[in-house]
Amino acid sequence: MNVPYPHFGVNFKVYPGTLGAQGVDIARTVEQVQERTGASFVVTPQLPDVRLVARETDVAVTAPRVDAVEPGRGMGRTLPETLADAGAAGAVVNHAEARDTITGVERKIERCRAAGIDSLVCVDTVAAARAVAAFDPDALIFEKPDDISTDRAITQTHPDRVRAFVAAVEETNPRTKAIVGGGISTPEDVRLAFEQGADATGAASAVSLADDRESLLEAIAAAVPG
Repeated sequence: MNVPYPHFGVNFKVYPGTLGAQGVDIARTVEQVQERTGASFVVTPQLPDVRLVARETDVAVTAPRVDAVEPGRGMGRTLPETLADAGAAGAVVNHAEARDTITGVERKIERCRAAGIDSLVCVDTVAAARAVAAFDPDALIFEKPDDISTDRAITQTHPDRVRAFVAAVEETNPRTKAIVGGGISTPEDVRLAFEQGADATGAASAVSLADDRESLLEAIAAAVPG
């Protein structure tokens, strides 16, 4: 796998202050915290900034989306080979804000594999985790859509679901990593994610919109296993 584990992921989405040079500044802050603490981080910048962030920092970078097209016709689509060339370690598939069909998910996993980048596929139920794990993704990201961009971390509100998700992934495909997201916003949320068996966790708004991003990341780093 290209993406390091265990890790904490920082997803920029399209929040204010995360594009271009501002996104690089965030990634550099993440990089500095990573170097000081030894904890591993992954950043997911806006799609046009993947190459820039990958070039300007040593933090692992994943793309927020990818298409399953082959080289050739496909105006407006993004090839996994393009992301690999840009320095992306992987790509997120089937996020709650950019859904795919099950057929599309399977095809994207295959195309990412062929291009040499990791596939990180979002699921919102344990049943979906079992189904998608059979396609051999590199990682599954478990989120309740209603928790996204809130302070209701699933590790606090539904620890039983997290444990069931982790168990389902381990039973169906031990190679696939289990990532927990949705509402993660505090070091305690992060600590619980790993305690409940996750291989990684992450946040978007909690970090991207933080008043003191560096201090928050420092505290989170202490909750990421070494």
